[in-house]
Amino acid sequence: MIKLTQGDLLKQDDVDAIVNTVNCVGVMGKGIALQFKNKWPDNFAEYAAACKAGQVRSGRMFIHDSGGLVKPNYIINFPTKDHWRGASKVAFIRDGLIDLVTQVRRLAIRSIAIPPLGCGNGGLDWAEVRPLIEAAFEALPEVEVRLFEPGGAPNAKAMEVRTKRPRMTPGRAAIVKVLDTYRELNYGLSKIEVQKLAYFLQEAGEPLKLQFVKHHYGPYCDTLRHALNTMEGHFIRGVGDGVVESEIEPTEEALAEAEAFIADEGHAALSAHVERVGQLIEGYQSSYGMELLASVHWVAAHEPGARSVDEAITAVHDWNDRKKLLMQPDHIKLAWQRLAEEGWLSDSVFS
Repeated sequence: MIKLTQGDLLKQDDVDAIVNTVNCVGVMGKGIALQFKNKWPDNFAEYAAACKAGQVRSGRMFIHDSGGLVKPNYIINFPTKDHWRGASKVAFIRDGLIDLVTQVRRLAIRSIAIPPLGCGNGGLDWAEVRPLIEAAFEALPEVEVRLFEPGGAPNAKAMEVRTKRPRMTPGRAAIVKVLDTYRELNYGLSKIEVQKLAYFLQEAGEPLKLQFVKHHYGPYCDTLRHALNTMEGHFIRGVGDGVVESEIEPTEEALAEAEAFIADEGHAALSAHVERVGQLIEGYQSSYGMELLASVHWVAAHEPGARSVDEAITAVHDWNDRKKLLMQPDHIKLAWQRLAEEGWLSDSVFS
């Protein structure tokens, strides 16, 4: 019996099995797969090892047995694409459904929750995929199938995390504290804002060991994205799954732990760096404001030639068409002025 539904797939804690869409290279980087990785880390560890051994292939389910103590009893990893960068393939869905039905019979599964296989990030058409799933389970009318339609992902802050809690470090304490500069605005930060806060924190002198590069939305570090995923659910909430918009903020417990860590370890410089960043961004706390401020700083600090506000305007507008359209000269001038007033532009800029 198939029941079409919407909502949070990972909240189906009363079914025998839940299907997780995966690739064949051991990456669960975004979307539903990342949610599974955070909620069931043991499943991810087994799956990643199997990928490394060449055991995860299209048309074959990779099944994690939770041990029967709690439901769902099985996490069924369903390959919908070869590589995480590629698109899902209808052939993978069609062949995989044959094995999925076989495994449901073999394991005597009586209830199962299934996502919209290969749709969403995978790029397949739900109107084509849905009939394939329905046809496959016609042979199992006794099985309750909760078939989730596209959409209805949970709020970023509501996504469950059961990964191992990492230890507090100077870098993590610094990130938690600098995020707190947004506290009075009472909303979670986008990933653009977090990237720019970390950029300024490092530019202030905090040794975060992050390698920022010139990116579409300003200075960007891919390593920071992975660091935020590690911190999610333990020190911060709202990173999301790479599909749902982020609403990142530190937890109260993490703030208290970070403050105690800084006090106990004597990291006075760290507090000074956070305070300096907080003073700089006052009034610029938005995705656009932070991108503007960081982009102007980047062309002054990392690109020879932007040694005046007029040269900075030219450099920012040459960055890409988006910045040229979005960032007005008057805005760039104000950002330049703020950076200069707060001592973020080197003496060579004014020489």
